[in-house]
Formats: sequence, structure tokens, C-alpha cells
Amino acid sequence: MAEAGRVAVSDPGGLLPGGFWAAVAVWLERPQVANKRLCGARLEARRSAALPCADTRGPRPSTGPEQEEGPEPGPRPGAGPAGGTVGRGRPEARGRRQLEQAQKEAASAPLLAGNPGQPGKAGDGEGDFPAADLDLLWDDFSRSFAGGSQELLAFLTGPGAGSQPETQRELDVVLRTVIPKTSPHCLLAAPRREIVVQDVLNGTVTFLPLEEDEEGNLKIKMGNIYQIQLNHSREEWFISVLIFCPERWHSDGILYPKPTWLGEELLAKLARWSVENKRSEFKSTLSLISIVKYSKAYQELKEKYKEMVKMWPEVTDPEKFVYEDVAIAAYLLILWEEERAERGVTAKQSFVDLGCGNGLLVHILSSEGHPGRGIDVRRRKIWDMYGSQTRLEEGAITPNDKTLFPDVDWLIGNHSDELTPWIPVIAARSSYGCRFFVLPCCFFDFIGKYRRRQSKKTQYREYLDFVKEVGFTCGFHVEEDCLRIPSTKRVCLVGKSRTYPPTEEALVDAQRTQYITSRRGCPVRLPGRKPSASPPWVAAGCVSHCDGHRALDARAEHVPEARPAQRAAGAQVEGPWLPGFHPRDKVECVRNCATLPRDFIDQVVLQVANLLLGGKQLNPRSSQNGSSKTWNGGESLSLAEVASELDKETLRRLKRECGGLQTLLRNSHQVFEVLNGRVHIRDWREEKLQKKKQPEAKRRLFSESFKTRLCWFFTHHPDGCALPSDCCPFAHGPGELRPSQATKKKKQFPGAASSPRVEA
Repeated sequence: MAEAGRVAVSDPGGLLPGGFWAAVAVWLERPQVANKRLCGARLEARRSAALPCADTRGPRPSTGPEQEEGPEPGPRPGAGPAGGTVGRGRPEARGRRQLEQAQKEAASAPLLAGNPGQPGKAGDGEGDFPAADLDLLWDDFSRSFAGGSQELLAFLTGPGAGSQPETQRELDVVLRTVIPKTSPHCLLAAPRREIVVQDVLNGTVTFLPLEEDEEGNLKIKMGNIYQIQLNHSREEWFISVLIFCPERWHSDGILYPKPTWLGEELLAKLARWSVENKRSEFKSTLSLISIVKYSKAYQELKEKYKEMVKMWPEVTDPEKFVYEDVAIAAYLLILWEEERAERGVTAKQSFVDLGCGNGLLVHILSSEGHPGRGIDVRRRKIWDMYGSQTRLEEGAITPNDKTLFPDVDWLIGNHSDELTPWIPVIAARSSYGCRFFVLPCCFFDFIGKYRRRQSKKTQYREYLDFVKEVGFTCGFHVEEDCLRIPSTKRVCLVGKSRTYPPTEEALVDAQRTQYITSRRGCPVRLPGRKPSASPPWVAAGCVSHCDGHRALDARAEHVPEARPAQRAAGAQVEGPWLPGFHPRDKVECVRNCATLPRDFIDQVVLQVANLLLGGKQLNPRSSQNGSSKTWNGGESLSLAEVASELDKETLRRLKRECGGLQTLLRNSHQVFEVLNGRVHIRDWREEKLQKKKQPEAKRRLFSESFKTRLCWFFTHHPDGCALPSDCCPFAHGPGELRPSQATKKKKQFPGAASSPRVEA
């Protein structure tokens, strides 16, 4: 046995030992956070087990002088802060054992999050593994320990085994499958199982990898066993990683990393996580589907649609949007595949994507065999590239009885903005069998922007809870999951089934109507009933989410009592479900100062630059070079100080733009730098040093734009440009101007299919 690494942990917040087990839970459930070559892990089964016994227990293998003189083992029964032992019969011991039991429950709780090991979630190479099979497997291993695996048993029990009464030696045993990332270029690694043994009272967690013998029976892979320990001595905490047989360790660089990685990279992350007082507000990624199937589907779709990156005609970032939609499509394809298996059907689900944007998600799902279409208020350039098999429609969606989809299986809201809270309503009213998937981004209520009401939650968390509440009120079992996409808003909500039978549709629809109108403060009476209190979830929503829309339109109409009954009978009711809803305009209004007149922008830039330079008159014909003398970089002023020097008409005009003065100054990137609410003249001598540290892709873009614009400093600054002409990225005079490379690329776009591949 050898120690791969040890690190001291400073715990000023008193989070240990509980923080250690929270960190271990991350490595158990989400190993991909530390090891980027993994796709994730699946917790197959879990049980409590007694400590294996041996007829003759041999001495614990020595780890050398350092280990023998090292710190005492971590939390154990009756151990005080300094490691002293307290008798079992004393009240102090009983209270401490109760605390340790609470710590044990806290350590094992994360393993149950997200219902790991659910039947039906197994993918290729995973398989279902009932808890009874884990019992048999552990019993076989326990007998092998008693039959002669003395060294492994001593390693498993940890350094504090000698002080532990046998009646207290209870272990948490978890079977997990570790799933590597799949790639068309690397198909060698397959998912592997391992048994994880948590000895909470002794502060150890041991990883026992499994392999199959020639007869197909599982056995422990003796060469790749390792253990993570938490130790405490002299008011100090230590975390260490031990390797059982370092001379037999086999590293494949994916599932079995090198011992140095365990002792350095992993150990450093565990130490940091152990003392971070953070609790995620969201579930682990991909908790509702098979990780193995998702990984395979994602890699296949990524390879299939990678050409979209270099053919992207929109102004948005192609790598972000293409791979994000590929990931969402992979998720939906696996979600729907597993749904077909659960329902015992083979026909692929139909869908409608409301607010489909660029339409790439619709294109991928349609190309993979799912009939569907996308609707958006504004047509995109890229729509013409997809072909006739991808159905995309330009039109506005106003929630009413004419915008229902009774023959569609799923409604999708991928960053659907003002339609997001309406999608569960539209799905519920389209048909009893219609389901929904929403990925909320911007915060919208049924009408207008959503206004937060709970300061104890983040705005994002509160909005997700609001959309979930809408789904529950509409009669859906709403599940939450976290996608693996390059976005900060990556939590999706899925409504797959209903909470009520079809015969109660009219009653539930009346509750939907009451809830929707309550967002505007309109009292509604249920059909055939006296006014009554709202259902519990509706009442809670009114208190926590009502955002004062009642003040927006005092003339809001009461919803007719006959409407739910008419809808249940199949009759269409004229008018919107909630007066006041307005879909976004077909022509997007640009308010980022880019459409302001050029002379107005130049005037503001000159005025602000003059302020920063101390009122020194700017010379419009200066040709001096700043390198020959001290170059005047001016002073730094706050945005408020700059705004106070501008006239009222200028400020009024800027106020109509998003971000106002700050946006205009940031757009004038060549002249100004805005940081932490302060403005100063940009010094391109410092920028030149930073450019050397940028990635190759950004340096390439920078070289393509070299000398395509005039240098503002050469033309206006009293001291001229701070850089010589050959170093300045801007042209010192019209004679140095080069044609823009971006224009050339745009003209060459139709032939982009024959251009070299652009790597992601």
C-alpha cells in the first residue's frame, strides 16, 4: 500500500467532517466534474452492510514512517475534537453517537437524490442491477475476506479499526457504473462497475473496481483499488488518497487515471469542495435519462451535423448554437426513446417547437424521424438551408383556443421567452395526451416580464419554481433536469403525465383558468360553484409569484364561466385566454446604440474623451506619434460623472437605448475601456501585451481585421497614437486601410461546403 497524496484542509467554517462527505458525493455521483474524460456515473444499488469478519485478522500493512507517525483517523464513535475516546455508557458518548448518526445520514442522502438506479433508465452497457444482486455480490466478497484476503480487509477497515467495537462497524455499500465519454475516434473504453464502500464513522471511502472472469462472474480488480481518507489530529484535518497495490495499478487514462492524478488533481478538488459552503439549487445533469445512451447519441449527432458550424449564416456564434441544439436534440431523442419503451409503442413522437428561432432543433429532430414543425414570429436566413423536409412556419402565437395542437404528442419551448409559462397551458388544453418540454431562459410571466418576490432565492430558481407551479396547476407531473449545454440557463422542465383522470378535465381546466386570471388579480368563480379558496398550490403561487399585473390593465375582463365547460366539450371560444398578451414584434427593435446616427456617436465620443483628457482640446489633424514623448492617457471618471457633463437632450436620446451611455462607450471599444462603472482612455500598448496570451482563434480573427479601420488616436488625440504605425492594429491614415475580410467571407459563403473543415 502506498499514499498517493495528502493535503491539509483549513476549516474555518467548521464544515468538516460533513463537508468531506458532500465532496465524496460529488465524486460518486458526478465524477465528470473532476475527470473531464468521463460522461458521468450511474448509481445502480445501495445497501447497508456489516463489517466483514475474518477468523484471524492479520496486522494492517505498514505505510512507512510517515503513515505510522501521521494524524489519527477521522470521525469515529466517541471521538472528541482531539481524538480522545469517550466511554459508551456516558451521556456524552450517546450524544456524540447521535451526532455521528446524523452525519452518516447526511453522507448517504446525496446517493438517493434523483432516484439513482431506477429501472428503465439503463442504457447499452449499463443494465439493471437489483439491490438483491448487490446483496449476493457483497456476501460473496465478505466470504472471500474471511477466507484469506487479510490485507484487503485491513485496507478496507481503515486505520481506526482497532478502536471500533464490532457492533458499531456498519458500512454503506454502493454499486455504481462509471461511464466514459464516447467518441467515433476512441471506442476502446466501455462502462465499468465498481463497489464503493463508505465507512462514515471511520472517515474512509474505498473504491473496488470490478471485472469479469472467464466464466462471466464479477470479481474485484485487485490492482486498481484506492481509498480516500479523512484524518484529524491536533486540531488539523487531512485528506489523503491511498493505493492498495501501486505496483499492479493499470492506468488507461480514462476510467483508471494515474495515481499521480488521484493524489494531486482529485485530492485538490476534494479538499476545496469539502470546505465550500455551497449547496446546488439544481439536480445533477441528465437525471431523467440514460447517460450512456445520451453520450452515444450526442457524439453521433455532433459528428453528423458538424458541417452546420461552417455554414452558419446568422450573426450569432455558430459553435454555441449548433452544439447546444445538438445536445438538446440528443436529450429529447433519448427521452422519447425511453418513453416509447415504457408505453410499448414504436411510432415516433410528433412535436411542435413554439418559438423555434433558427430552427436547427426542428431540423435535427425531423431528420431523425420525428414528424414535427417549428413556429416563430420571425423568419431566419438559415431556414432556407434545411430543405423541404424541415417544416418551419413564420407566425405569431397568441394563447387562445385557436392555437391548440390536439394531434401533437409534445410541445417544445426552447428559450421561448414570452411563451414559456403558456406552453404547459397550451399542452394541457391541446389534448389529454399532449406533453411538454421547456427550457426557460428569459423571465416572462403570462403577460409582461416576471417580477421576483422571494429574495431568499435566486431569480433563476424562483422563475423555475413559477413555471413548475404553472405545470402542476395545469395537471402535470413536472420533472426537473439539468442539461449539458454551453449555457448558464440549462435547467429544463418536463411534463410527461397527468395528475388527474380524463374525466376530470373540465374541473381541472376551471382551476387553470382561475390560476391564470389570478396572475392579473381577476376574481373568478368556478362553474356551478360558489367562490372558494384556490387550490393549495394556486394559493401559494398567488402569494409568492403575483407580480402586480392587476395595475397594468384595470379593465381586464372576467373569464366567462362557461369557457372551461365549452372547451371540454370541444367548442372553441373566441378571444385570448388572458387579455393583454402581446407576442413580440416581427421586426426586432435594435436598441444597442448601433442604429444611432454616426455624427451623434462621434460627437459623444469626442466630448467624453475631452473630459477624460482634462479638457485638453482634441486636435482633429494631429499626426504625432505617442512613442516619442509621454503619452497623455487621461484620468478615470465614473459613468455618473461623465453623464453629469452631457446635455439633457443627449442623455434623453441615450436613455432610449438599452444600457444608454455605458453601451455607447463600450461600443466605442477602440477609444474607451469601461470597467466597474468607470471609464478611461484605452491604452493600446497594454492591449498589445494581452493579445499575445489570447487563443489562436482570437488571434486569427484579430489579424483578419488588422488595418481595416482608421485609428481614432492618430486622428484625434493631442499626442497622436501611442503605438507606431507598424504595431497599431488600426490604419494611420487612409493609405494604410485594407479591405475587410469579413465582407469577402460573406460573398464566398455559397461555396462554404467545399471550404476546409472548421474545428469545434
